Amino acid sequence: MEEKPRPKVGIGVIVYKDGKVLIGRRKKAHGSGEYAWPGGHLEFGESMEECAKREVREETGIEIENVKFLRLMNLVEYEKHYADIAFTSDWKSGEAKLLEPEKCEGWEWHELSKLPQPLFHTLPSALEALKTGQTFFDS
Repeated sequence: MEEKPRPKVGIGVIVYKDGKVLIGRRKKAHGSGEYAWPGGHLEFGESMEECAKREVREETGIEIENVKFLRLMNLVEYEKHYADIAFTSDWKSGEAKLLEPEKCEGWEWHELSKLPQPLFHTLPSALEALKTGQTFFDS
């Protein structure tokens, strides 16, 4: 009997520094050409906060602090199924560098009100959660 695919857990992190947030343009993956925060997959045995810090460090080289839950989204998009968890955080140290050029075109700091387009499918619900405090979204 063939085993059905199972949902994965994705973590996205809004990193604040000097009133701006870090965003990069995705490539060679679902959502290629769309802008997203740093993030990735939760690994076995890892806490969600550890995952957020690790993914930001691996993708950008910066350290973050004050990691806080923002929202949970049941995402069925891009022919994938994810439990997507968004967090907010504050920049702690380091300069944003492109450490995974096969996955992202580069990192830039933008005002939340002036984000580049198009946005990755998980970002609008995170932005809505920031505005309204709503914590669960179902796509």
